[in-house]
Amino acid sequence: GLDPGSLVLHAAAWTDVDGAENDPQGAAAVNAGGTANVAALGAPLVYYSTDYVFDGRKREPYLESDGPNPLSAYGRSKLHGEAAAGEQAWIVRSSWLFGSTGHNFVRTMLRLGAEQEEVSVVDDQRGSPTYVGHLAAATRQVVQLPYGVYHVAAGGECSWADFAQAIFEQAGLGTRIRRISSSEFPQKAKRPAYSVLRSEKGAPRLPHWREGLSETLAAIRTAQHAK
Repeated sequence: GLDPGSLVLHAAAWTDVDGAENDPQGAAAVNAGGTANVAALGAPLVYYSTDYVFDGRKREPYLESDGPNPLSAYGRSKLHGEAAAGEQAWIVRSSWLFGSTGHNFVRTMLRLGAEQEEVSVVDDQRGSPTYVGHLAAATRQVVQLPYGVYHVAAGGECSWADFAQAIFEQAGLGTRIRRISSSEFPQKAKRPAYSVLRSEKGAPRLPHWREGLSETLAAIRTAQHAK
């Protein structure tokens, strides 16, 4: 069993958004079933959820009181995971996560930018790219709040193409961006056109996404020099 006073940070998840369309049962088993298993331990739980629980029809930031309506199997599985987390849980919804390690948009763009003169990037989906380091620091504050749903995402908003442009500029790459629509870059899973998150419940406010990007690029440079 767990020590009294301990809590569980449940960040394990099926995060392959398009893959979930091919295997919705697999995504549900991990994101809902796995969460139920963790909740059964009986300790307070932090469950990390996603902006993809919303349909993106709003044109102003989504608040905790807005009704979810996921467009994809992934979004549905994460929403079911929120319910499976139980009563003793902080549901932390965040968006467009990135960092200096693992598989994420920043690292993908750095690789493509080094290989290609021009990269096509979707320009009609808007959100708040969130640095995992800022999200981790904010989690310490969230667990001082009552149990419930909290929106914790970076300040500012942009499209994927805007984000890619900022990555190339900050990294000193001369790669050009070709801004395209979602219909020009077909993906199995539908994504919300607008999924900026803001809190009306006093959740910690994170720094602007550009600050998170600067920290991530600095960490990547440090890791490269250490090799």
